Amino acid sequence: MSPKIPRPVDPSLHPLVTGNYRLATPAIEAFYELVTRCLRYRIMGALIYGPSQVGKTRAIEYVRLLLARQYPKITTYHAQCEHKPRHAEGPFFAILLEAVGDHAPPSTGTSSAKRSRLSLRIREAAARSGSNAVLMFLDEAQRLNENEYEWLRDVHDVLDRQQIKLFTFLVGQEELLAQKTALQLAGKTQIVARLMVDELAFYGIRNAQDVATCLNGYDQTAYPERTPWSFTRFYIPEALDAGYRLVSDARQLWQTFKAAHHKASLPGNLDLPMESFVRAVETFLKESEITDAPGYCPEPALWTHAVHHCGYIQSRHATGRVLATA
Repeated sequence: MSPKIPRPVDPSLHPLVTGNYRLATPAIEAFYELVTRCLRYRIMGALIYGPSQVGKTRAIEYVRLLLARQYPKITTYHAQCEHKPRHAEGPFFAILLEAVGDHAPPSTGTSSAKRSRLSLRIREAAARSGSNAVLMFLDEAQRLNENEYEWLRDVHDVLDRQQIKLFTFLVGQEELLAQKTALQLAGKTQIVARLMVDELAFYGIRNAQDVATCLNGYDQTAYPERTPWSFTRFYIPEALDAGYRLVSDARQLWQTFKAAHHKASLPGNLDLPMESFVRAVETFLKESEITDAPGYCPEPALWTHAVHHCGYIQSRHATGRVLATA
């Protein structure tokens, strides 16, 4: 990083180095709209499903940040569902207890006691915040089975009798939609009507406009906040002062990913995982800072280099997944 222009903070603390930042994508915006719609119309449960690695976990974190700003009184939780050889009530409630901040050892108490403790912790949080609405995001929810859905519904019922509204968002892979269909066919309408009323197909970055939306985030987001130091300026201040913006390369970056996708003979249309996209942009900025200068404009070859090293092709070959737009 050029010493000619001092940065406002130690570069090692920048979010682009620590990874502690989130970008709004069109899919995340749709996710947030779904959540706010559920709050507005008292829809107590919805499912959000999509391929792995398209950014669903990052999306949960971003949506929770937005909710904290727009609805500061509402408590939100993020629970990570685990793969289990057997679905027992105790381990299920231990996961939820950890999510709500109860860190007692998993073996502490009976299943009934854990269930009671979970309701108590949620009631306490609602009382502290001054809102009777509580949101629970369950990540990798396709790992849950029918019994766990029933236990979750029981928690809803207990809290509802105590005037607490628990909104549940089941986030996971496409199997979630198949689970909903199977429950409907089996007549388990009580689960669907409580936990799976609304639904959203989550997706990655699907066109140049999506790329532009994300790149604009780097051009507009400042660190430290309320300073002129956008992420782009932090790495290439001289190029930015001369008029360069990442968003101007949106079509170039999209075409570079498309070319790599087709060259690798990957099936289906390009549905770019957020993880690969972010790594490519970070590589691009870190490489550009070395050669930043007045009037500097990055060459297309640098985007090719960034896409090559972002892991997109390697991960698709490793998983053997078919990528297709919804």
